[in-house]
Amino acid sequence: MPHPVPAASSPLLEPAVELRRDVARPLAVQLADALRRAAALGQLRGGDRLPSTRALARHLGVSRTVTAAAYEQLHAEGWIVGRHGSGTYVTTAPPGAPGTPAEFAAGVADRGGAGTVRLVPGIPWTGGIDRAAWRRAWRAAADREPDETRRVAGADQYRDAVVEHLLRHRGMTTGGPHLGTVIATGGTTAALAELAATALGRGATVAVEEPGYQRAVQTLLAAGAHVVPAPVDHGGIVVEAIPRGVRAVYCSPAHQYPIGGRLPAERRVALVERARAEDWLIVEDDYDGELRYDVAPLPVLAAMAPDVVVHLGTTSKILTPTLGVGWMLGPDRLVAGVLEHRERTSTGPAPAGQRVLVEYARNGDLGRHLRRLRRELSQRRALVVARLAEAGVEVSGDEAGAHVVLPLPSAAAEQRVVERGNEHGIVLDGLRRHHHGPQRWTGIALGYASCSRADLERSLELVARWCGEEAAGGSHACG
Repeated sequence: MPHPVPAASSPLLEPAVELRRDVARPLAVQLADALRRAAALGQLRGGDRLPSTRALARHLGVSRTVTAAAYEQLHAEGWIVGRHGSGTYVTTAPPGAPGTPAEFAAGVADRGGAGTVRLVPGIPWTGGIDRAAWRRAWRAAADREPDETRRVAGADQYRDAVVEHLLRHRGMTTGGPHLGTVIATGGTTAALAELAATALGRGATVAVEEPGYQRAVQTLLAAGAHVVPAPVDHGGIVVEAIPRGVRAVYCSPAHQYPIGGRLPAERRVALVERARAEDWLIVEDDYDGELRYDVAPLPVLAAMAPDVVVHLGTTSKILTPTLGVGWMLGPDRLVAGVLEHRERTSTGPAPAGQRVLVEYARNGDLGRHLRRLRRELSQRRALVVARLAEAGVEVSGDEAGAHVVLPLPSAAAEQRVVERGNEHGIVLDGLRRHHHGPQRWTGIALGYASCSRADLERSLELVARWCGEEAAGGSHACG
């Protein structure tokens, strides 16, 4: 299982500080860079007290001259400050810390250039899209007359296509007197931003899974919400650990992101009961609920409790972000608030992607694509699990979606594996990035959808070796 980060006597013992004597860069420069990076990644935060230069030197096995020089450099740059009789403290984080643009504007999936293999979650298998069907859908969408007016709820044909999709691929009927209303959205985070502006409001306290989807966290923070962590385990969100006094809970019950568990039936019941008793809104992120390989797709939470659940879906994981469309299913009163907000602000999802999806689904191409997608990703997952098992590397996560988790013993081990991947042109995703608060789980969230099978197999050999060595306590460089 992914390992919670052990408690340490100093926050500096959690970030990976690896000083190499076999390179030309001075040790003091390496140490300053490592501390600066730890602050940028959120492992050190404003107000954290650093160890003394003497204690740090002893911990790292270097002279005090090295640690003093590193502190002097960071002090001159304004990242740390000394307080008389108290110690040395981090003042703020460099650009790139969680909550600042650099960490989330680009994202780990956007790193790397030509020839880079991206083994990260969240990237769809676009290579499996039937190009003839894709072109046919775009041509048919373009043949329709341009719209003269905006449709704030989305095109009728698109909403019908979503209802059909939810019925066929998520086992959910909609449109009954108590099952809420389906509207088009610009995707999960766009829908969440609309909910934050209408149903929640500024200052609302929202619980988000920890670790969890950090773009959701940033969307809520940007809307003025107060975000609190809701711990997860391998069964998903821990219902009894959700803080009291929240206005909403954002979760991914079908396939927790990124740990990968499914929310058991008893927890679903408990979650709904608490929502009703404490007047919560449950925001259900169903980002890849169509992709299960062991059983049929799990029922959506909104079918169980349409009075307190808002269901969000997206085409980004099952097709491509190119379309830029998703859907929201929620109580009528809540959906009405979103539509009023769109009317007032003249905002809403663009119709082009809606048109394309309608045409792609019209002749059964969407259904055929999903069957092909499930078959391919199921085979890839089996390949990943088998290769890693051969190397003695543990894998966790349900038989679903497009990623698994490789547990590692520490944050330092996680960062070393990520850095080795960068050195070999393999982009890897550490669990640190998925925490809003202090890191509790350590490991690699390994995606297997975006690259070719050949690249996947070649990369797995290296990743398995690195993770195996870290799990066994090795820390030497690997080739």
